[in-house]
Amino acid sequence: MRAWRIEAHGGSEVFKISELPIPIPGPLEVRIKVQAVGLNHLDVWVRKGVPGHHFPLPLTPGSDIAGIIDTSPGAFGAGAEQALNGPSNSLTKGLKAGSAIIVNPGTSCGHCKHCLGGFDPLCPEYGIFGETRDGGCADYICVPVANIIARPSNVSAVEAAALQIPFLTAWSMLTRKAKLQPGESILIHAGGSGVSVAAIQMAKFLGAHVITTVGHESKVAKAKALGADHVIEYRKTPFRAELKKILVVLKKKGVEVVIDHVGADTFSESIKSLAWGGRLVTCGATSGSDVQIDLKAIFFKNISILGSTMGSKADLIQVVDLVSQEKFRAVIDSVHPMSKLPEALALIESRNIFGKVVVTSEAE
Repeated sequence: MRAWRIEAHGGSEVFKISELPIPIPGPLEVRIKVQAVGLNHLDVWVRKGVPGHHFPLPLTPGSDIAGIIDTSPGAFGAGAEQALNGPSNSLTKGLKAGSAIIVNPGTSCGHCKHCLGGFDPLCPEYGIFGETRDGGCADYICVPVANIIARPSNVSAVEAAALQIPFLTAWSMLTRKAKLQPGESILIHAGGSGVSVAAIQMAKFLGAHVITTVGHESKVAKAKALGADHVIEYRKTPFRAELKKILVVLKKKGVEVVIDHVGADTFSESIKSLAWGGRLVTCGATSGSDVQIDLKAIFFKNISILGSTMGSKADLIQVVDLVSQEKFRAVIDSVHPMSKLPEALALIESRNIFGKVVVTSEAE
Protein backbone atom coordinates (compact mmCIF):
# COMPACT_ATOMS: atom_id res chain seq x y z
CA MET A 1 0.00 0.00 0.00
CA ARG A 2 0.99 3.66 -0.34
CA ALA A 3 1.72 5.67 2.77
CA TRP A 4 3.15 9.10 3.41
CA ARG A 5 6.12 8.92 5.77
CA ILE A 6 8.06 11.47 7.80
CA GLU A 7 11.55 10.05 8.24
CA ALA A 8 13.22 13.21 9.61
CA HIS A 9 12.00 16.59 10.83
CA GLY A 10 12.12 19.61 8.53
CA GLY A 11 10.18 21.32 5.76
CA SER A 12 7.82 19.86 3.17
CA GLU A 13 10.72 18.03 1.57
CA VAL A 14 10.77 15.46 4.41
CA PHE A 15 7.48 13.92 3.24
CA LYS A 16 8.06 10.71 1.29
CA ILE A 17 5.58 8.32 -0.31
CA SER A 18 6.53 4.75 0.56
CA GLU A 19 5.26 1.35 -0.50
CA LEU A 20 4.50 -0.62 2.65
CA PRO A 21 2.85 -3.99 3.29
CA ILE A 22 -0.89 -3.82 3.95
CA PRO A 23 -1.08 -3.80 7.77
CA ILE A 24 -2.28 -6.89 9.61
CA PRO A 25 -4.59 -6.11 12.54
CA GLY A 26 -3.53 -7.28 15.97
CA PRO A 27 -5.87 -8.58 18.66
CA LEU A 28 -8.99 -6.39 19.02
CA GLU A 29 -7.96 -4.33 15.98
CA VAL A 30 -9.75 -3.70 12.68
CA ARG A 31 -8.23 -2.71 9.34
CA ILE A 32 -9.76 0.43 7.87
CA LYS A 33 -9.68 1.45 4.22
CA VAL A 34 -8.99 5.16 4.44
CA GLN A 35 -11.29 7.49 2.50
CA ALA A 36 -10.47 10.92 3.92
CA VAL A 37 -8.10 12.53 6.43
CA GLY A 38 -8.50 15.99 7.95
CA LEU A 39 -5.25 17.89 8.46
CA ASN A 40 -4.38 19.83 11.61
CA HIS A 41 -1.65 22.14 12.83
CA LEU A 42 -0.50 19.07 14.77
CA ASP A 43 0.70 17.64 11.44
CA VAL A 44 2.85 20.74 10.95
CA TRP A 45 4.44 20.30 14.39
CA VAL A 46 5.11 16.61 13.78
CA ARG A 47 6.77 17.41 10.47
CA LYS A 48 8.85 20.29 11.88
CA GLY A 49 9.65 18.65 15.21
CA VAL A 50 9.23 20.21 18.65
CA PRO A 51 12.28 20.77 20.89
CA GLY A 52 12.15 18.41 23.85
CA HIS A 53 9.36 16.31 22.33
CA HIS A 54 9.95 12.86 20.82
CA PHE A 55 8.02 11.63 17.80
CA PRO A 56 8.51 7.96 16.80
CA LEU A 57 9.97 8.48 13.31
CA PRO A 58 9.48 7.20 10.69
CA LEU A 59 5.83 8.10 11.10
CA THR A 60 2.73 8.31 8.91
CA PRO A 61 0.85 11.59 9.64
CA GLY A 62 -2.89 12.14 9.83
CA SER A 63 -5.07 12.09 12.96
CA ASP A 64 -8.62 12.72 11.71
CA ILE A 65 -9.55 9.60 9.77
CA ALA A 66 -12.76 8.50 8.06
CA GLY A 67 -13.21 5.37 6.00
CA ILE A 68 -14.84 1.96 5.82
CA ILE A 69 -14.06 -1.33 7.51
CA ASP A 70 -11.95 -3.18 4.95
CA THR A 71 -13.82 -5.84 2.98
CA SER A 72 -10.79 -7.96 2.07
CA PRO A 73 -9.90 -11.10 4.07
CA GLY A 74 -8.04 -10.65 7.33
CA ALA A 75 -9.53 -7.26 8.20
CA PHE A 76 -10.41 -8.32 11.75
CA GLY A 77 -7.85 -9.18 14.38
CA ALA A 78 -8.44 -11.83 17.02
CA GLY A 79 -11.60 -11.06 18.98
CA ALA A 80 -12.34 -7.87 17.04
CA GLU A 81 -15.63 -8.93 15.44
CA GLN A 82 -16.96 -10.20 18.75
CA ALA A 83 -15.88 -7.01 20.54
CA LEU A 84 -17.37 -4.82 17.81
CA ASN A 85 -20.76 -6.48 18.13
CA GLY A 86 -20.67 -7.55 21.76
CA PRO A 87 -23.55 -6.82 24.16
CA SER A 88 -21.50 -4.13 25.92
CA ASN A 89 -20.74 -2.24 22.70
CA SER A 90 -24.15 -1.00 21.57
CA LEU A 91 -22.62 2.01 19.77
CA THR A 92 -20.91 -0.20 17.18
CA LYS A 93 -23.39 -3.09 17.08
CA GLY A 94 -24.19 -4.01 13.50
CA LEU A 95 -20.93 -2.72 12.06
CA LYS A 96 -19.30 -5.12 9.64
CA ALA A 97 -16.97 -5.20 6.65
CA GLY A 98 -17.87 -2.26 4.42
CA SER A 99 -19.48 -0.19 7.20
CA ALA A 100 -18.73 3.54 7.20
CA ILE A 101 -16.85 4.64 10.30
CA ILE A 102 -15.09 7.52 12.02
CA VAL A 103 -11.87 6.93 13.96
CA ASN A 104 -11.54 8.48 17.41
CA PRO A 105 -8.03 10.02 17.13
CA GLY A 106 -7.05 9.46 20.78
CA THR A 107 -5.73 6.11 22.04
CA SER A 108 -5.50 5.05 25.68
CA CYS A 109 -5.05 1.99 27.90
CA GLY A 110 -8.76 1.59 28.63
CA HIS A 111 -8.36 0.41 32.21
CA CYS A 112 -6.71 3.17 34.30
CA LYS A 113 -8.76 5.41 36.61
CA HIS A 114 -8.93 8.15 33.96
CA CYS A 115 -10.15 5.84 31.19
CA LEU A 116 -12.67 4.19 33.51
CA GLY A 117 -13.66 7.61 34.83
CA GLY A 118 -14.60 8.81 31.35
CA PHE A 119 -11.80 11.22 30.47
CA ASP A 120 -9.14 9.23 28.65
CA PRO A 121 -6.92 12.22 27.65
CA LEU A 122 -5.48 12.03 31.19
CA CYS A 123 -4.44 8.38 30.69
CA PRO A 124 -0.65 7.94 31.18
CA GLU A 125 -0.60 5.99 27.91
CA TYR A 126 -2.69 8.48 25.94
CA GLY A 127 -1.60 8.96 22.35
CA ILE A 128 -2.87 10.35 19.05
CA PHE A 129 -2.83 8.79 15.59
CA GLY A 130 -0.27 10.62 13.49
CA GLU A 131 1.66 11.80 16.56
CA THR A 132 2.47 8.81 18.75
CA ARG A 133 1.64 6.05 16.25
CA ASP A 134 1.08 5.85 12.50
CA GLY A 135 -1.81 7.94 11.24
CA GLY A 136 -4.20 7.81 8.33
CA CYS A 137 -2.32 9.30 5.36
CA ALA A 138 -2.12 5.86 3.79
CA ASP A 139 -4.35 3.44 1.93
CA TYR A 140 -5.07 1.42 5.08
CA ILE A 141 -4.69 1.70 8.85
CA CYS A 142 -5.35 -0.72 11.70
CA VAL A 143 -7.15 0.74 14.71
CA PRO A 144 -8.45 -0.66 18.01
CA VAL A 145 -12.13 -1.57 18.14
CA ALA A 146 -12.41 0.97 20.98
CA ASN A 147 -11.57 3.77 18.52
CA ILE A 148 -14.32 2.99 16.02
CA ILE A 149 -17.47 5.11 15.86
CA ALA A 150 -20.28 4.46 13.38
CA ARG A 151 -20.56 7.22 10.80
CA PRO A 152 -24.10 8.61 10.38
CA SER A 153 -25.56 8.12 6.91
CA ASN A 154 -25.97 11.88 6.41
CA VAL A 155 -22.29 12.63 7.15
CA SER A 156 -19.84 12.10 4.28
CA ALA A 157 -16.29 10.83 4.70
CA VAL A 158 -14.92 14.31 3.95
CA GLU A 159 -17.27 15.92 6.50
CA ALA A 160 -16.38 13.29 9.09
CA ALA A 161 -12.66 13.89 8.61
CA ALA A 162 -13.25 17.57 9.38
CA LEU A 163 -14.71 16.82 12.81
CA GLN A 164 -12.45 14.83 15.08
CA ILE A 165 -9.67 16.94 16.64
CA PRO A 166 -11.20 20.42 16.09
CA PHE A 167 -14.77 19.63 17.13
CA LEU A 168 -13.74 17.29 19.93
CA THR A 169 -11.29 19.86 21.28
CA ALA A 170 -13.74 22.77 21.02
CA TRP A 171 -16.57 20.86 22.71
CA SER A 172 -14.36 19.80 25.61
CA MET A 173 -12.99 23.34 26.02
CA LEU A 174 -16.45 24.91 26.13
CA THR A 175 -18.36 22.33 28.17
CA ARG A 176 -15.78 20.66 30.41
CA LYS A 177 -13.27 23.44 31.01
CA ALA A 178 -14.95 26.82 30.48
CA LYS A 179 -18.38 25.50 31.47
CA LEU A 180 -19.87 28.16 29.21
CA GLN A 181 -23.31 29.36 30.32
CA PRO A 182 -26.21 30.91 28.38
CA GLY A 183 -25.93 34.70 28.25
CA GLU A 184 -22.17 34.78 28.77
CA SER A 185 -19.86 36.52 26.30
CA ILE A 186 -16.99 34.63 24.72
CA LEU A 187 -14.00 35.76 22.66
CA ILE A 188 -12.76 33.11 20.23
CA HIS A 189 -9.45 33.85 18.54
CA ALA A 190 -8.56 32.85 14.95
CA GLY A 191 -12.13 32.43 13.77
CA GLY A 192 -11.13 30.68 10.55
CA SER A 193 -9.19 27.85 12.19
CA GLY A 194 -10.54 24.33 12.56
CA VAL A 195 -11.03 24.57 16.32
CA SER A 196 -12.57 28.03 16.14
CA VAL A 197 -15.10 27.34 13.38
CA ALA A 198 -16.34 24.56 15.65
CA ALA A 199 -16.21 26.72 18.79
CA ILE A 200 -18.20 29.55 17.17
CA GLN A 201 -21.06 27.18 16.31
CA MET A 202 -20.95 25.44 19.68
CA ALA A 203 -20.82 28.64 21.73
CA LYS A 204 -23.87 29.96 19.87
CA PHE A 205 -25.64 26.62 20.38
CA LEU A 206 -24.91 26.92 24.12
CA GLY A 207 -26.51 30.37 24.22
CA ALA A 208 -23.45 32.63 24.42
CA HIS A 209 -22.76 36.01 22.83
CA VAL A 210 -19.95 35.21 20.39
CA ILE A 211 -17.06 37.51 19.44
CA THR A 212 -14.31 36.24 17.17
CA THR A 213 -11.19 37.52 15.44
CA VAL A 214 -10.09 36.95 11.84
CA GLY A 215 -7.09 38.04 9.81
CA HIS A 216 -8.83 39.03 6.58
CA GLU A 217 -12.07 40.71 5.58
CA SER A 218 -12.94 37.70 3.38
CA LYS A 219 -13.53 35.71 6.57
CA VAL A 220 -15.92 38.15 8.24
CA ALA A 221 -19.13 37.04 6.51
CA LYS A 222 -18.17 33.38 6.89
CA ALA A 223 -17.68 33.75 10.64
CA LYS A 224 -21.00 35.55 10.99
CA ALA A 225 -22.72 32.80 9.02
CA LEU A 226 -21.53 30.33 11.66
CA GLY A 227 -23.11 32.38 14.43
CA ALA A 228 -20.56 35.02 15.44
CA ASP A 229 -22.28 38.17 16.72
CA HIS A 230 -19.18 40.33 16.25
CA VAL A 231 -16.11 39.76 14.07
CA ILE A 232 -12.88 41.70 14.62
CA GLU A 233 -10.27 42.04 11.86
CA TYR A 234 -7.15 42.00 14.01
CA ARG A 235 -4.80 43.04 11.19
CA LYS A 236 -6.72 46.30 10.79
CA THR A 237 -7.03 47.18 14.47
CA PRO A 238 -5.62 45.58 17.64
CA PHE A 239 -8.32 43.18 18.74
CA ARG A 240 -8.57 44.55 22.27
CA ALA A 241 -9.30 48.08 21.05
CA GLU A 242 -12.25 46.79 19.02
CA LEU A 243 -13.32 44.48 21.83
CA LYS A 244 -13.58 47.43 24.22
CA LYS A 245 -16.06 49.11 21.85
CA ILE A 246 -18.15 45.94 21.71
CA LEU A 247 -18.11 45.60 25.50
CA VAL A 248 -19.44 49.15 25.86
CA VAL A 249 -22.46 48.15 23.77
CA LEU A 250 -22.88 44.97 25.82
CA LYS A 251 -22.49 46.98 29.05
CA LYS A 252 -19.73 44.68 30.24
CA LYS A 253 -16.17 45.26 31.44
CA GLY A 254 -14.87 42.03 29.99
CA VAL A 255 -15.85 38.72 28.43
CA GLU A 256 -16.51 35.73 30.65
CA VAL A 257 -14.56 33.29 28.47
CA VAL A 258 -11.65 33.46 26.02
CA ILE A 259 -10.65 30.59 23.72
CA ASP A 260 -6.99 31.14 22.80
CA HIS A 261 -4.92 28.68 20.79
CA VAL A 262 -2.79 31.40 19.16
CA GLY A 263 -0.43 31.84 22.11
CA ALA A 264 2.30 34.48 22.29
CA ASP A 265 0.66 36.98 19.92
CA THR A 266 -2.59 37.19 21.89
CA PHE A 267 -2.26 35.65 25.35
CA SER A 268 -1.44 38.72 27.45
CA GLU A 269 -4.18 40.81 25.86
CA SER A 270 -6.59 37.89 26.17
CA ILE A 271 -6.12 37.89 29.94
CA LYS A 272 -6.74 41.65 30.05
CA SER A 273 -9.96 41.09 28.09
CA LEU A 274 -11.52 38.87 30.75
CA ALA A 275 -14.18 39.96 33.21
CA TRP A 276 -13.77 39.35 36.94
CA GLY A 277 -14.01 35.59 37.44
CA GLY A 278 -13.35 35.00 33.74
CA ARG A 279 -11.91 31.80 32.27
CA LEU A 280 -9.24 31.54 29.59
CA VAL A 281 -8.96 28.12 27.95
CA THR A 282 -5.93 27.31 25.80
CA CYS A 283 -5.35 24.30 23.57
CA GLY A 284 -2.41 25.44 21.49
CA ALA A 285 0.22 28.05 20.73
CA THR A 286 0.58 28.44 16.98
CA SER A 287 2.41 31.77 17.34
CA GLY A 288 4.71 30.55 20.13
CA SER A 289 4.42 29.30 23.69
CA ASP A 290 6.53 31.85 25.59
CA VAL A 291 4.10 34.36 27.10
CA GLN A 292 4.24 37.04 29.79
CA ILE A 293 1.55 37.17 32.44
CA ASP A 294 0.82 39.87 35.00
CA LEU A 295 -0.07 37.74 38.01
CA LYS A 296 -1.90 40.66 39.63
CA ALA A 297 -4.49 40.45 36.89
CA ILE A 298 -4.96 36.77 37.64
CA PHE A 299 -5.47 36.82 41.40
CA PHE A 300 -7.12 40.23 41.81
CA LYS A 301 -9.76 39.39 39.21
CA ASN A 302 -10.11 35.71 40.20
CA ILE A 303 -9.24 34.64 36.66
CA SER A 304 -8.81 30.97 35.75
CA ILE A 305 -6.35 29.77 33.09
CA LEU A 306 -7.27 26.28 31.91
CA GLY A 307 -5.30 23.97 29.66
CA SER A 308 -7.16 21.60 27.37
CA THR A 309 -6.04 18.78 25.10
CA MET A 310 -8.49 16.76 23.01
CA GLY A 311 -11.60 15.32 24.68
CA SER A 312 -13.10 11.97 25.58
CA LYS A 313 -14.59 9.38 23.24
CA ALA A 314 -17.96 10.17 24.82
CA ASP A 315 -17.45 13.82 23.84
CA LEU A 316 -16.76 12.82 20.23
CA ILE A 317 -19.81 10.55 20.11
CA GLN A 318 -21.94 13.45 21.36
CA VAL A 319 -20.45 15.82 18.79
CA VAL A 320 -21.02 13.37 15.91
CA ASP A 321 -24.63 12.95 17.05
CA LEU A 322 -25.16 16.73 17.12
CA VAL A 323 -23.64 17.04 13.64
CA SER A 324 -25.98 14.32 12.36
CA GLN A 325 -28.86 16.37 13.84
CA GLU A 326 -27.51 19.40 11.91
CA LYS A 327 -26.90 21.40 15.09
CA PHE A 328 -23.31 21.92 13.88
CA ARG A 329 -21.74 21.48 10.46
CA ALA A 330 -18.32 20.60 9.21
CA VAL A 331 -16.61 23.57 7.58
CA ILE A 332 -14.37 22.57 4.68
CA ASP A 333 -11.86 25.03 3.25
CA SER A 334 -10.62 22.71 0.51
CA VAL A 335 -10.26 19.06 -0.48
CA HIS A 336 -7.15 17.62 -2.11
CA PRO A 337 -5.98 14.22 -3.35
CA MET A 338 -3.77 12.40 -0.88
CA SER A 339 -0.87 12.76 -3.35
CA LYS A 340 -0.91 16.52 -2.65
CA LEU A 341 -0.42 16.20 1.11
CA PRO A 342 2.63 18.52 1.32
CA GLU A 343 0.85 21.26 -0.63
CA ALA A 344 -2.34 20.81 1.42
CA LEU A 345 -0.44 21.12 4.69
CA ALA A 346 1.28 24.27 3.40
CA LEU A 347 -2.17 25.89 3.25
CA ILE A 348 -2.55 25.37 6.99
CA GLU A 349 0.82 26.99 7.60
CA SER A 350 -0.21 29.97 5.45
CA ARG A 351 -3.25 30.67 7.70
CA ASN A 352 -5.11 31.72 4.55
CA ILE A 353 -7.86 29.19 5.13
CA PHE A 354 -11.32 29.06 6.66
CA GLY A 355 -12.17 25.68 8.12
CA LYS A 356 -10.56 22.33 7.47
CA VAL A 357 -8.20 21.13 4.78
CA VAL A 358 -8.96 17.51 3.89
CA VAL A 359 -7.09 14.98 1.75
CA THR A 360 -8.90 12.06 0.14
CA SER A 361 -7.97 8.73 -1.37
CA GLU A 362 -10.85 8.80 -3.89
CA ALA A 363 -9.57 11.99 -5.55
CA GLU A 364 -6.38 10.32 -6.77
